[in-house]
Amino acid sequence: MTRHNSPFHGLKQPTRRAAFHPWMEKFARFGYAAKGIVYFIVGLLATQAALTTGGKITDTVGALATIVNQPFGKFLLVLIAIGLVGYVLWRIIQAVFDPDHPKEETSAKRMVQRMGYGFSAIAYSSLTWTAVELITGTANTNGNITEDWTARFMVHPLGRGLVGLAGLIVIGVGISYLYRAYKADFQRRLQLNHVSRAKQEWAKRLGQLGIAARGIVFEIIGLFLVLAALHSNANEVRGLGGALATLAQQPFGPWILGTVALGLIAYSIYCLIEAGYRRIT
Repeated sequence: MTRHNSPFHGLKQPTRRAAFHPWMEKFARFGYAAKGIVYFIVGLLATQAALTTGGKITDTVGALATIVNQPFGKFLLVLIAIGLVGYVLWRIIQAVFDPDHPKEETSAKRMVQRMGYGFSAIAYSSLTWTAVELITGTANTNGNITEDWTARFMVHPLGRGLVGLAGLIVIGVGISYLYRAYKADFQRRLQLNHVSRAKQEWAKRLGQLGIAARGIVFEIIGLFLVLAALHSNANEVRGLGGALATLAQQPFGPWILGTVALGLIAYSIYCLIEAGYRRIT
């Protein structure tokens, strides 16, 4: 059935028009910029920790806590929270309307991608809520959100299986990131035709390094989820900060941590490139 023959066509159009309003594009770009700032702080602090020049190993929540403790921190965090709302809305639009592939035909790969956008929207909604709590002074940043949710699942009869499945999915996402970094297919979504060849090459390299670093982190997070399921122990779960800490504990840990941390900084710059040049239609 084509789009125009669908009985829901009339209902979808107002929602679609609202989703693709010109202001939504600006909101989405602001979201990519906010995400980039958060990852820049995570990468910068981890780089400083690897170089033993201060800093600390933290995750995105820790990055928000770092921002709020700076001069004018609450004002800056309000701006980032607004940007994260824009990113969440854009992820929802990607999950519902799949604007990167406007044709009607579907495929298993695209359905998986759209599910991934939905999970991303949920994850960044949680991060946005944490930002609001930090602004209002009601946040508790001492806990491990991933560990808490894993513990809740563990008490159910199928909990261990679901946690293990989640771990395998996260590992699969990590592998897909590494493949994307190798293929550099993310370039198709960037509008860089009017910039110099050198800038295009920089965008490609930063994207490859940054996405590969995220892939490594996802692999570690997924592995710990699988181990938590096998050992029925939610304390084994690690988030972003825990994954970086694990890298630091390996032989040549500071070098490995420093490399991945620089990769996260590269990813943050790539997010800023997306804010300016991503194809959002």
